[in-house]
Amino acid sequence: MRALFALCALVLLAAAPFPRAKIVLGDEVFLTSAWQELGGRCAGIVTNQTGVTSALESVVDAARRNPKICIKALFAPEHGLRGDRPAGSYVASYVDAKTGLPVYSLYGPTRRPTAAMLAGIDVLLFDIQDVGARTYTYVSTMAYVMEAAAQLGKEVWVLDRPNPIGGTMVEGPVLEPEFKSFIGLYPIALRHGMTVGELAQMFDDAFGIHAKLRVIAMRGWKRSMLWPDTGLHWVQSSPNIPDWSTTLLYPCTGLIEAAGINNATSSAKPFAYAGILGLDAQSYADALNARSLPGVYFRSAAWSPFAGFWAGKTLTGVELVVYDERAFEPVRTAVELLVAAKRVMPSAISIRSTHAIDTDWGTDSLRAGLVAGESAEHIVRGWDAGLAAFKAVRAKYLLYPD
Repeated sequence: MRALFALCALVLLAAAPFPRAKIVLGDEVFLTSAWQELGGRCAGIVTNQTGVTSALESVVDAARRNPKICIKALFAPEHGLRGDRPAGSYVASYVDAKTGLPVYSLYGPTRRPTAAMLAGIDVLLFDIQDVGARTYTYVSTMAYVMEAAAQLGKEVWVLDRPNPIGGTMVEGPVLEPEFKSFIGLYPIALRHGMTVGELAQMFDDAFGIHAKLRVIAMRGWKRSMLWPDTGLHWVQSSPNIPDWSTTLLYPCTGLIEAAGINNATSSAKPFAYAGILGLDAQSYADALNARSLPGVYFRSAAWSPFAGFWAGKTLTGVELVVYDERAFEPVRTAVELLVAAKRVMPSAISIRSTHAIDTDWGTDSLRAGLVAGESAEHIVRGWDAGLAAFKAVRAKYLLYPD
């Protein structure tokens, strides 16, 4: 009887519908209604493994099930169509075995769609999940797609998705023009608090792309929402962002490596640690906890990366335990991590390349502050004027209520 009951339970579990999300994604609005406005024109889809509906169906598969939607090609960003390529790795173009469609790489020989790639395409659909930080390259790919579309007379429809770390908190610094790169094209804040659709509107208008842009907005999303509030399942957005909580840490420890501090990428908990070989972990944890930073506790820890320069070495430092996701300030915390490391172990901060740290942060003010021995408060306050100006521009492009 127990075996029969267990079997019935498994059958019922398998038959249960996927939990319904609390919002409607932009791609779902497109698939249910907005697709009709293509009017028979053909589309290309810029996407990867994150371009799914709330039921986890690929936007490509869902669109191809509708015989009235013409899909000509797919376009893949950094990490590839499946999201399995390491950061910075070359991504090749190929023909997708499942769909028979060409998959053009936007992280290979070119980072912009060419005229040949866009032949026969009238509208480019962009459906990729961002993480809410300027340095994540998917929004740069979106900007380059918009630029190419503007030059070649194509339309761009951005199928909007949530900012997983919310749309209310904004943290600096704002990118300074001389540090423009693929990890930061425009003067926006490091933690911008915008969706990809909102960013597209800002890029197009404020920064002069002037594409034929349309944003297919979500329904039900609010700026106060963090990822769990949406009821959506997180799809790993890149090899070191395995779950949504990593997106909170990425704008923090993702920015300390150029200063010589390891952030535990290529480990079981990427971006959850900060430290280096020989650092006194307990002294580091004590120094950071004495700062009473909002929403985070620092546990002394040790870890050993399984790849990269530090592979097989035991590093020591802290684990970041975020206990209040809404209060946590990742960018400020990153500055605190660097200042504390320099005080506990001066040799821990090793700025081998001014280009790397200045490009990552979009400013040379952090490096200058560290070299001068400034406090974390002083460094962060130096970004206030830029943040205020950014927020004033940003307000025009926000699509969703608080």
